[in-house]
Amino acid sequence: MLAPDIARIINRGELVVAMLKVDTPPFFFDNKGEWQGLEVDLANAIAKELKIKLRILRDAPTFNAVVDQLARGEADLAISKLSRTLARAQTIAFSNPYLTLNHALILNRVTFAQLSKGRPLPEVIRHFTGSIGVIANSSFADYARKNFPKAKVQEFPSWSDVLTALNKGDIVAAYRDEFEIKRLLLADPTISLVMRTVTLKDMEDTLGIGVGISDTALLAFVNQFLFERAEKLDINKVLKALDRK
Repeated sequence: MLAPDIARIINRGELVVAMLKVDTPPFFFDNKGEWQGLEVDLANAIAKELKIKLRILRDAPTFNAVVDQLARGEADLAISKLSRTLARAQTIAFSNPYLTLNHALILNRVTFAQLSKGRPLPEVIRHFTGSIGVIANSSFADYARKNFPKAKVQEFPSWSDVLTALNKGDIVAAYRDEFEIKRLLLADPTISLVMRTVTLKDMEDTLGIGVGISDTALLAFVNQFLFERAEKLDINKVLKALDRK
């Protein structure tokens, strides 16, 4: 006999997985009308274990909107580069992490030099009083206020908007996970001439699969799936996967 939450999915004949509608390679992206990426592979593998087809729901404009879709029961799982945060854990459950990334900053060299006034980098970062740009309604908007309480946190509609403000000198730093910062350097190594990066080794961003708060059997299934999965993700594998795009 199947647990009710598992039976619901099996009887429907498809696993519905919510993802952000904005392409986020190499996690998920539209390649000529076909969804591809590391998290699409993950979703397909879970559906295969359940012996049903996969349906990807991609109309949420923000990461928090993905969480809301799951909380409303519009999807069975949310696999969308979701950080496991205390705020989100009040509305959905999270699996064990399938990827752990450090937090990171990218700094405008000119405005950071004006702020630091010759002080050591660790001292300036730990007591940061400058402006930090983040994506609005994201986990890093919450992290910024918690980890940099003296900073001026400015929210922008998208990551590209954050970077535009950083390039113009409107903000001192941009804050996200180490993957998103390192991919900037891979895309344009010359960026290091005007920017500098800082990886915060003592701050971790753990990504988990979102599960409905009442779907305890499904959560156990997903955790066991991740435990048995041979392919474990880390920052180097994710950066290498950029070549797939």
